[in-house]
Amino acid sequence: MKTMSDEFKIRDVEEKDAARLVEIYSHYITDTAVSFEYTVPTVEEFAERIRKIKAKYPYLVCEKNGVVLGYVYAGRYSPREAYNWTVTTSIYVAKDCHRQGVGAMLYDALEERLKEAGIVNLLAGIAYCETEDEYLTHDSVKFHLKSGYEQVARIKTVGKKFNRWYDLLWMQKRI
Repeated sequence: MKTMSDEFKIRDVEEKDAARLVEIYSHYITDTAVSFEYTVPTVEEFAERIRKIKAKYPYLVCEKNGVVLGYVYAGRYSPREAYNWTVTTSIYVAKDCHRQGVGAMLYDALEERLKEAGIVNLLAGIAYCETEDEYLTHDSVKFHLKSGYEQVARIKTVGKKFNRWYDLLWMQKRI
């Protein structure tokens, strides 16, 4: 377990964290266009996702006083061998914990683990709309730019949620 300060800790996810992670993630499904999922997964489904990802990639949580505030993980970009040094990243922070440094701590810890594993490229797929609306702001893009990512692609009108079309930005960071 890595201590970030007296209050915040970054640690490996455990299956018992699934309920809290669903609680955090559900906001992004039901209230935002950040996730293109429509249905909140069950705790059991989420625990299975954790098991599958942890089998090969880092999956970390940030907690404060024993309460998980956010999580981050890497995943396989493509099954083709030439892509073995490239991963996708996903990060979610509890809606009441934004702008407290949780996301930055999580990404720093994830990058450290990925470097140790020989990973070179990080890709983040981010929902986007030209004009912010009640379901999607530019906060994720700004966060990723601040974290050293750059936009490398934009797929237009690829995701439909809340009866609106959203783009998908691909952002990349080389570590």
